[in-house]
Amino acid sequence: MALAAGEIAPDFGLRNQHGQTVRLSDYRGAKNVVLLFFPFAFTGVCTGELCALRDELPAFQNDDVQLLAVSNDSMHTQRVFSEQEGLDYPLLSDFWPHGEVSRAYGVFAEDKGCAVRGTFVIDKEGVVRWSVVNDLPDARDLNEYVKALEAL
Repeated sequence: MALAAGEIAPDFGLRNQHGQTVRLSDYRGAKNVVLLFFPFAFTGVCTGELCALRDELPAFQNDDVQLLAVSNDSMHTQRVFSEQEGLDYPLLSDFWPHGEVSRAYGVFAEDKGCAVRGTFVIDKEGVVRWSVVNDLPDARDLNEYVKALEAL
């Protein structure tokens, strides 16, 4: 069961595509966070979603908001993916222990071995204010994220 609005977002420390550790708590008190889980780099729907975020990045990564995208791919896979697609925001690796953070947020599909499409808007105090979970083949609507951010 995915985390719901009003719940405290579990803190984590994951490596980004450059090997640097990124913690959710790094943004506490400073920025709202859009935390997006995606199944796998280089797949059609994931590439489409992440490139759409790239194309609208100022809405999701600015002085008030930080975008963090998480998959169960290795950081090496994510580095090649980010370079190939021109993704200039953190791609975080929940590779090992495999799916630990995805499980903490209730979006790990045990039968698939990957995260489903879960998105969480987390406020500056670390509280989930909005979330949506889509099945693997179903892309998310970026306009919903914008509305959730505007409501903060």
